[in-house]
Amino acid sequence: MRNSVAVTAPPTADPPGGPPVAGPRRRHRDDRRVAWLFLLPVLAGFAVFYLYPTVRGVWYSFTDYSLLNTPSYVGTDNYAKLATDAQFWKSLRLTAYYVVVNIGSQTLLALVIAALMHRLTRSVVLRATLLLPWLVPNVTVALLWMWMLDANLGFVNHLLTAAGLDSQGFFTSPSQALPTIALINTWAYTGYTALLLYAGMLQIPSHLYESAALDGAGELRMFRRITLPLLRPILALVLVVSLIGSFQIFDTVAVSDRFVPVGAARVIYFYIYQQAFSYFHMGYASAVAMVLVLVLGVLTAVQMWLLRASRSDLT
Repeated sequence: MRNSVAVTAPPTADPPGGPPVAGPRRRHRDDRRVAWLFLLPVLAGFAVFYLYPTVRGVWYSFTDYSLLNTPSYVGTDNYAKLATDAQFWKSLRLTAYYVVVNIGSQTLLALVIAALMHRLTRSVVLRATLLLPWLVPNVTVALLWMWMLDANLGFVNHLLTAAGLDSQGFFTSPSQALPTIALINTWAYTGYTALLLYAGMLQIPSHLYESAALDGAGELRMFRRITLPLLRPILALVLVVSLIGSFQIFDTVAVSDRFVPVGAARVIYFYIYQQAFSYFHMGYASAVAMVLVLVLGVLTAVQMWLLRASRSDLT
């Protein structure tokens, strides 16, 4: 018989320098605490200046409160009164009219200016000049235009009479007061709106315009077929911001109120102010403000849906 010999594998030699030593595992850095620390001042300011007043406003809308007495709960009486208040509905109609005139003129002019800057010139001086009216306080703008449009001493009426036309009572005429205020704010905000649209146009690839030009497309056709469709998300943002700002028009109306015929320019924001601080109907004013919030929320949602603001043709 042959003796069986067990064969064992030779031990594996250690690599040079000895067996590998497992290093310390790196811990994933958690920056959430630091992020919350930086957010705390903003959140505190939001809670104090926005959230708390909103909650108080909702509560006041269900109370009878006049700054001189303790708020007493009246349920939905303020909202029931609001539904039959002819002055409220008139102020809402005037506000809608103002919004249409202001946003329509402002957006059209801003689109034209932005397109001209994008296709013809990109001057920094021109952009800075366009921003100047937006930087002027609204009260100053209102006073400036009141002097220029004055029926007796205004520079604009002097030009009209020199041209053989009749002098116009821009602020004193019931039919001209609100359109005049709307166009004044159009002058003040068109430059800022144009810069927002111009920034959106800069994101459109230039090769699209070059290809269209090679195919014989003119500037107007390129604007309709390239610029407008690709500008839709920015245009939706501009329209939503302009809508909210137009519904909140107050300072120009407040400055010119003593010259405007009674009720001719009483927009919804000014109506809320009068109810709260002229007649001390704080509860009723809060109810009107809550309705305004609801209206703005619905209109904003409809705008975003119609313009498909969340989607871009660039992707």
